[in-house]
Amino acid sequence: MGNRSRATAAAAGSVLTVLLLASGCGGGDDGARTVTVRAAGAERAVGHGPGGGEGDGDGEGYGANPEADADGEAEAEAEADLTPAGKLSVREIPGVGSVVTDAAGAALYRFDKDSAQPPRSTCEDACATLWPAVPADGAQAPAGTDAALLGSVDRPDGTRQLTLAGWPVYRYAKDTRPGEAKGEGVGGTWHALAADGKKAADAAEAEGAGEAEEAGPAEGAGKESAPLSAVDDAKLGKLMVDARGRTLYRFGKDSAWPMKFGCLDSCLNTWKPAAPVEREKAVGIAAGLVGSVERPDGTRQLTIDCWPVYLYTGDTAPGQTNGHGLQGLWFAVNDAGEKIPAAG
Repeated sequence: MGNRSRATAAAAGSVLTVLLLASGCGGGDDGARTVTVRAAGAERAVGHGPGGGEGDGDGEGYGANPEADADGEAEAEAEADLTPAGKLSVREIPGVGSVVTDAAGAALYRFDKDSAQPPRSTCEDACATLWPAVPADGAQAPAGTDAALLGSVDRPDGTRQLTLAGWPVYRYAKDTRPGEAKGEGVGGTWHALAADGKKAADAAEAEGAGEAEEAGPAEGAGKESAPLSAVDDAKLGKLMVDARGRTLYRFGKDSAWPMKFGCLDSCLNTWKPAAPVEREKAVGIAAGLVGSVERPDGTRQLTIDCWPVYLYTGDTAPGQTNGHGLQGLWFAVNDAGEKIPAAG
């Protein structure tokens, strides 16, 4: 069998070996255990978007295009977007934070595999089709920000790419409307840009933590500021949330043992893997239920009772549970690590 045939077979129904760090998932409390993880790329794709319907018209689904790598380096049909950025702005995007956008309102991104000091772009070929580099010419700094943060870097193809605080700047081909930021968190390596060149989501989380601290012990301390905590929901009872109060969900096409990922590729545009947390900092849940797992793309994801958990892009404010019960597959998680049944 040739190399290409082997690669295709691996993508369609491969068995992936990863390290699972979670007590109660077959290993010790602190040890790493090698487990078998099956990627559900061969299952029939079902399109879905923030509205939770069976299809949102843009071909996104569970594991559609299993050969696409989770960094987003999948070939798209459209030509690379070479539109100048023009006058940049800073726009508040729900669920993400204050994001730099171009003159047309398109969110701008940075890539963790690039570098800022010195500026270096590593997204080429098929990656650059899905994540078009923003041309440096004609870009103007957002009002009220330091124009000196804008710069440029020469790409391998000879074009000049815009940089912000040294980071090469990109658009995302699947953002089709102003104010969208579907690329935030894709593959764990793509992030919407804040005006200072940092990750917009990190800045929003830091701001929220600062506001909680200023509120004082009565309002700012406790479960709401913990990286993982159980809170009371009027309809669903106790459920798990992250540090920003966002509901955590598990997916019926994943499995806990043996570990199996059903949310891959374009599914990750809508459902973002939750970042791991230190189990000792979790509030309202047994520490032994908190762990992490390595995904097929090499990033790590929070697990609760061995189940990978996700954030829903359709939840635009803390405390929302819009993803609960969607398609009979997505469920909020209670303080015992169990899925909360959908309302009858």
